[in-house]
Amino acid sequence: MRHEDGQMLSTAIRQLRIIGLVEGISFLALLGIAMPLKYFAGMPRAVSVVGMAHGVLFILYALAAGNAWLTARWSLSRGAGLFAAAVLPFGPFVMDARLRREELAAVRSAQVS
Repeated sequence: MRHEDGQMLSTAIRQLRIIGLVEGISFLALLGIAMPLKYFAGMPRAVSVVGMAHGVLFILYALAAGNAWLTARWSLSRGAGLFAAAVLPFGPFVMDARLRREELAAVRSAQVS
């Protein structure tokens, strides 16, 4: 792997990790805070606000996942796994451990080249 390729890959994975963690937090906030506020405290606005933020973050996650998928040339099943992680509670946090290892490997590869 060339130095530039390793840098591009580590940057794409880093972006995916950051957006994934923020998106995962927003999903948990939607499920664990906003929805209970809507149904148990009569505050439907909480779902509107948190839901909109989560929707925007989900789109950013999908774009970052697509970018990392293309940059890393991952398999279609790996891309599907990234998508599945986004729709499951705690999915982005589980996926982050794998992505962190791949990011570190790409950084090392860029430093060696």
